Amino acid sequence: MTRDAARFAPSELEHPIVAAPLAGGPSTAALAAAVSGAGGLGFLAAGYRTPEDVRTDIGELRGATDRPFGVSLFVPAPSAAGPDQVWRYAESLREEAALYGVEPGAPRHDDDRWAEKLDLVAAEGVPVVSFTFGCPADDVVEQLHAAGCAVWVTVTTPAEARMAQLAGADALVVQGVEAGGHRGSFDLEAPGDLGLLALLQLVTAVADTPLVATGGVMTGRAVAAVLAAGASAAQLGTAFMLSPEAGTSAPHRAALLNGRGTALTRAFSGRTARGLVNRFLRRHSPNAPAAYPEVHHLTSPIRAAARERDDPEALNLWAGQAHALARERPAADLVRELADETRAALRSVSAGTR
Repeated sequence: MTRDAARFAPSELEHPIVAAPLAGGPSTAALAAAVSGAGGLGFLAAGYRTPEDVRTDIGELRGATDRPFGVSLFVPAPSAAGPDQVWRYAESLREEAALYGVEPGAPRHDDDRWAEKLDLVAAEGVPVVSFTFGCPADDVVEQLHAAGCAVWVTVTTPAEARMAQLAGADALVVQGVEAGGHRGSFDLEAPGDLGLLALLQLVTAVADTPLVATGGVMTGRAVAAVLAAGASAAQLGTAFMLSPEAGTSAPHRAALLNGRGTALTRAFSGRTARGLVNRFLRRHSPNAPAAYPEVHHLTSPIRAAARERDDPEALNLWAGQAHALARERPAADLVRELADETRAALRSVSAGTR
């Protein structure tokens, strides 16, 4: 396809439901295929995975559905914290690591094989390529457009929305502070802190690019609300984490069901993210530096050991603020339920009933 060929837009979805890319385990080809096959848009998370594994997942997904899908990439950026801050944090983790019989990992910096993954999604002609942690450069957008890929960029402030629109983004994923997982902010030290409805209003005032709303959206009523606020579709992450197709770990699934509250933290990865409150989050959040992916690599052995023991107290239990509404449903059924609820909510508002 050429740069001028039609690229997939969120308004083309049968149902305005996008499954968020859930990096770190919950994202699977089966989950993405189920969501896309049901008329939503499924996503594969390429973050933390090798290009070879991502290529395998794309093949599996295409073997399960011929519907459009997306792949999400992390935009590399330098860390904000210096080596001394990272070293002090590493030392503070030694007692925690000893509880699980491991050592903290090496705090290395890497770009998650950025160039290889860009080449992969372009060569595969992935219908939608989304970006988080920054705005891709103009030449990256041009490369993907030339391959027929639509480019979606996650934004958390109006200023980021303007930057992404100027870069040529085909859609903006507008992420409110209610969202589970990592903030998609361009600035590691200043993650956007606006709620979703406030942010949608501010972004529609400065950008005319199609919007996909995300953050605390768990029900058809919430999908209807963001559509009324100017979005073309809603992106849901936590809502799909209890689906059987998701790769969510057993302790994470259990924690989602036990009524914990959430908080923002840099303790697990060095980037601000929202997760269920546990011992690790409480103990280490005050001292965690803005150093990604160094902190991610530091805590990786601890998290892996805790996961092996089914111990939720040292895991990054990513979840949005409305996680209590998560349903244990097959992903395709959930897409259809949400779509039905959305239509009912919109009819109710139109008819003046509730």
